[in-house]
Amino acid sequence: MTFNRSDLGAGAIFIAIGLFFGVTTLMELDIGTARRMGPGYFPIALSGILIALGLVIALKSVGRADEARGPLPWRGLVVLLSVPVVFGVLIRPLGMAPVLALTTFITSFASTRMSLKAAVLLALGLTVFCVAVFNFGLGLPLRLFGPLVEPWTRPIFGVR
Repeated sequence: MTFNRSDLGAGAIFIAIGLFFGVTTLMELDIGTARRMGPGYFPIALSGILIALGLVIALKSVGRADEARGPLPWRGLVVLLSVPVVFGVLIRPLGMAPVLALTTFITSFASTRMSLKAAVLLALGLTVFCVAVFNFGLGLPLRLFGPLVEPWTRPIFGVR
């Protein structure tokens, strides 16, 4: 019998993560009922969905041969793993708008097909969208500009 090892491994990882969080939730939180949900209801539902998804992926691997794999995309891995660190380090000193623009710009270069013009447009568009939704639309108290850039932005935007 043949197995696609990539799909089988991915399914096993999903099942393991779902089981870990499901068991942790069962041991530490009250689940409640559908009419009166406790704090553990949503996590246990997500754990069940993750386990079911893992089972479907693992069963899909049965009877399929392994596919040829190309080289490991190191550029994408390095870029995508470093961006959350950059975001976490710079969010307080720079604020939401500059950090969103910077991290979107950096992330866009995980792909070798991204051009400089497209990266700039993507960063500006996503930043404007996020500021409009989170700051103005939802009214979340997120600081748009941090103390390092606020002296330059106050005369332009008049926003803190």
